[in-house]
Amino acid sequence: MSKLTIYQYPKCGTCRQAVKSLQAKGNELDLKHIVEETPTPAELKVLVRNSGLELKKFFNTSGEVYKALGLKDKLGSMSEQEQLELLASHGMLIKRPIVTDGQKVTVGYKEEQYEQVWNG
Repeated sequence: MSKLTIYQYPKCGTCRQAVKSLQAKGNELDLKHIVEETPTPAELKVLVRNSGLELKKFFNTSGEVYKALGLKDKLGSMSEQEQLELLASHGMLIKRPIVTDGQKVTVGYKEEQYEQVWNG
């Protein structure tokens, strides 16, 4: 199996499930605490590009910080760079977990997706 980097928040149940699933399949994990080791704007840009997802999919829209900052109404008018810098400034804004092997990237945790992408 491969070595995967996983940006996660240890108290997040979904993150714990993802880690458990990946470990059960024999993957070697480099766990990064999303608040203490928040990806930089440049790192985020690569993750977004490699994921094939829109940048907005990287925002934790159900999180308290997202709601407190009123981002629902603000993101549309922000540039990509502004959004990347905002994400990098506060790890809790980032949807988690983010898993990457340096090429592929998944955001969030769905068992079926993990089976296809990481355990296939």
